[in-house]
Amino acid sequence: MTRALFIVDVQNDFTERGALGVVGGDQVAERISRFLHDHAGDYELIVASRDWHDADNDNGGHFAAGVPDFIDTWPVHCVAGSFGADYDEGFDTSPVTHHLKKGQGKPAYSLFEGVADDGTTAAQLLERHGILDIDVVGLATDYCVRASALEAIEHGRRVRVFTDLVAGVHPESSERALAEIAHAGAVLVDSDA
Repeated sequence: MTRALFIVDVQNDFTERGALGVVGGDQVAERISRFLHDHAGDYELIVASRDWHDADNDNGGHFAAGVPDFIDTWPVHCVAGSFGADYDEGFDTSPVTHHLKKGQGKPAYSLFEGVADDGTTAAQLLERHGILDIDVVGLATDYCVRASALEAIEHGRRVRVFTDLVAGVHPESSERALAEIAHAGAVLVDSDA
């Protein structure tokens, strides 16, 4: 096997009850869990990322001092150790082989910006395991899923995005993100295909 599954930011603050809730986020969490139940054995690596922001600073301007612009500045979210930073309860993490935390004191969107507790990065995992193909799922389509898929392509990997296992902040920007990802070389497909 030379395939990895990247599960991007399936966290409470990005699902319906959270500070930056995405409509359909809980459903995506549950669908990813069902997919893992049936397909975890198809992957050499299953890597899950989480935003894991500092509580005592603005994380490099990521947290808005006033009104957020929802482009570069955001409401406080996914503070390390908080309920919002926890994985969504519908996401069964037991098949996950590696957990990466990103945005520790700075803005971060791509899963590649995360590190495991031992300092290992996604790029190191891919090299160590000879991973050539990456499937990408998670939240949110128009931000962190987009950034993760594009960076995987930049790293020379073949990428698929399972369109039934993602949800975005806005329909229009999510459509644009998927078009951009496809234009960069990724395959957009349903997980049942």
